[in-house]
Amino acid sequence: MIWTSTRVAGVVAAVLMGVSACAGAPPTAPVSPATSADVAPTATPAAAGTRAIRPTEHADGTDLPRCTTGELSASLGEGDAAAGSVYRPLIFTNTGSHTCELRGFPGVSYVAGDDGHQVGPAAAMSGERGGQVPIPPGGTARAQLQLVNVQNYDAAACHPVPVRGVRVYPPGDTAALFVPVEGTGCDTTPPGNQLSVQTITP
Repeated sequence: MIWTSTRVAGVVAAVLMGVSACAGAPPTAPVSPATSADVAPTATPAAAGTRAIRPTEHADGTDLPRCTTGELSASLGEGDAAAGSVYRPLIFTNTGSHTCELRGFPGVSYVAGDDGHQVGPAAAMSGERGGQVPIPPGGTARAQLQLVNVQNYDAAACHPVPVRGVRVYPPGDTAALFVPVEGTGCDTTPPGNQLSVQTITP
């Protein structure tokens, strides 16, 4: 290709105009760094296979809180006699304002005297531990209680004494309820159970 002087001059002029235009362009405004108010918080992902548990939720996936002693009353229902024993339902009533749950075995022991001291060993647990039992306000749950006639034990091994009731611990609680019931208990560890209790049922 043959370049003429006129064509060369035109190219040079175009290049000079482009340089001049670039030189005269206003500088680009700096970008302000983002503030904390401009950036939406990012949720931290939970570890794989896990989830958060609310304060009132049990690790086994239930949303019901456990019934505590302060929102329960206890009583003994009518009994059935058997060989050497009486079976009576130990009834828990929800006196609170919300539904709660009980699961497992209550703690039961004879008490005597004005000081409510324990007489003999606590009730033995009988049978398998049951599942969760929801109790609505005013509702009930129960555990079958066996009261053995300790007069059938050798007096030297039992040391029978009068009792005025049973102390009852709802499952999982360290505060007790008192249920009056007159009877006789062993002041020592007898050769057999003086009390046996089954798991909580509806």
